[in-house]
Amino acid sequence: MNKIHVETGKAYDVLVEKGISRQISKLIESEKYDKIAVITDEKVGKLYADKIASEVNAVAVLTFPCGEKHKTMDTVSDLLEKLARLKLTRGDLIVALGGGIVGDVAGFTAACFLRGIKFVQIPTTLLAMVDSSVGGKTGVNLTSGKNLAGAFHQPTAVLCDSDFLKTLPDEEIKNGLGEVIKYGCIEDKSLFETLEKGGLDNIDEIIARCVSIKADIVSRDEFDNGDRQKLNFGHTLGHAVEKATDFKIPHGQAVGIGMVLITRWAEEKGLTKKGCANRIQNLLEKLGMPYEIDVDIKSLWQITSNDKKKRGKKLTLVLIKDIGESYLYETDADKLL
Repeated sequence: MNKIHVETGKAYDVLVEKGISRQISKLIESEKYDKIAVITDEKVGKLYADKIASEVNAVAVLTFPCGEKHKTMDTVSDLLEKLARLKLTRGDLIVALGGGIVGDVAGFTAACFLRGIKFVQIPTTLLAMVDSSVGGKTGVNLTSGKNLAGAFHQPTAVLCDSDFLKTLPDEEIKNGLGEVIKYGCIEDKSLFETLEKGGLDNIDEIIARCVSIKADIVSRDEFDNGDRQKLNFGHTLGHAVEKATDFKIPHGQAVGIGMVLITRWAEEKGLTKKGCANRIQNLLEKLGMPYEIDVDIKSLWQITSNDKKKRGKKLTLVLIKDIGESYLYETDADKLL
């Protein structure tokens, strides 16, 4: 078993092992809680909710419709009302079972209910395993943009079971690979080179490596005031791509496009070593992922102007000097256009 410790205000472990969800009751010490509620979406719920709920003796499985369009305050409000009717207390537990959207929604719900109750992440997608389930960022979308309402609320544990990936469509695997590539770009050249060589056989080791990188960064900067912003490489334009396409291009693949776009821009400005954008593009193409989009640049800019990482007229961009070496670059937002 790979065990990665995340040293935040409320420290916890991320456990990565094939079949680990079969030990969930023991690992989360479910007997400590009077009531446990599982939150999931309709798709994951049909596949796994009954089994997980039975393992932890849950009092209820709360589901909501799939997709970014349901990652909203309305969904959170509905879940909060259901938790209240179940009479959960601060000593009880929420289990988030699903991909990144479920983790964000369930985590935000846990942060809001009774001003914060404990929750456990059981990610079922590659993207959630390598990225969104770790670090305590929770939240929902507003009509003005992605993830504009949220809170930092760390889980008490994260259990990554690669068995869940067996039922994941190829497009969702690609979605997760966008975030894996990001980790190679910002911190781990050898990981990037492994992907270039087609080394996807040992998926547990890839998940553990990505989690280790994120755990190290989050431990240094829990609340996103410095180094943690490096995890947003490709995200500023990636979020804009998602919204511009009405989420037809999902998060991880949109981040891939965002990485290419921002790296080409940085190369033109002399801020990144020439050839990096082509390497990222070639890897995306090799993995069957998009690397460009037919959207008016002004449309992307208008969406980017609402990015939550702006400070006044300044926008902090995550750039790479070379593959495996990232840094933060502050610019006037207007200059990005």
